[in-house]
Amino acid sequence: MFSNKLNQNILNKNSRVCVGLDPRLEWLPKLILNRAKKEHGLTFKAAGAAIVEFNKQVIDVVSDLVPAVKPQIAFYEQYGPAGLKAFWQTVNYAKNQGLVVIVDAKRGDIDSTAQAYANSFLGTTDLFGKSTVCYDVDCITVNPFLGEDSLLPFIKTCHKYGKGIFILAKTSNPGSDDFQNLCFKDKTLTILVTELIAKHAAASINSGGYSNIGAVVGATFPQEARRIRKALPNSIFLVPGVGPQGGSVKVLDNFFNTDKLGAIINSSRGLVFSNRGKPDKNYLKTIKDKTQQMIKMVNRVIGV
Repeated sequence: MFSNKLNQNILNKNSRVCVGLDPRLEWLPKLILNRAKKEHGLTFKAAGAAIVEFNKQVIDVVSDLVPAVKPQIAFYEQYGPAGLKAFWQTVNYAKNQGLVVIVDAKRGDIDSTAQAYANSFLGTTDLFGKSTVCYDVDCITVNPFLGEDSLLPFIKTCHKYGKGIFILAKTSNPGSDDFQNLCFKDKTLTILVTELIAKHAAASINSGGYSNIGAVVGATFPQEARRIRKALPNSIFLVPGVGPQGGSVKVLDNFFNTDKLGAIINSSRGLVFSNRGKPDKNYLKTIKDKTQQMIKMVNRVIGV
């Protein structure tokens, strides 16, 4: 089960940090880019090759330090089929290294389309009468804007295959207030979504005390997180927004339960590309050092 697998990884490594794999060509080391361009020219294929090489290096550096990685699929889709191949190769490599893979895709659509998304990422696809695995990630982020029926295919697929979802509840971007703080019958949209998550999470608590149905709660809204934490004691939070988006490590205790579990803190640019604009020589050491520093800071804040 997803929640048990993630929490076991967290406890084994004493780490609650997730490394975001959001490749940007302009930030990749020049040596990697030049090698890919020499072999494939100025093509999408070269972009895919560079992304895979860089991601594998990052995974090799962090796999002993963190429980999970989170590729944001948009950074791969923009390079077409070659980018999606790079995404698939990244997922497989990370899983082979023992990492939990959370794909940040924010999918959400009518129930039949949602089922196709769920099949692609979490379950199996009917391929000429044979059930076949496609991306086979551990978890996916899901947008609840279309309502409960758009979430049910993801939830049912989670139950069937032991996978997980993180439903957007309170996102880290400043514009989240535009809709998520609007009130309906004296409740904000965030609270209404939280209540929906609570209903489904309570119906599927695993042996470790947590559900496979989690929530995305941005680090930029710690007071909101405290209220959501009380409403969702059995859900794991995916927490984006630390670092460049303005979220502070100092308030992350609001996101955890008293057992020091219940949240996974994601950082992408702040870890993987903190060395951008500097000579490439020590970029892997910088990634490792930044990751270790963040792990220590999070653990210190929550008291482990």
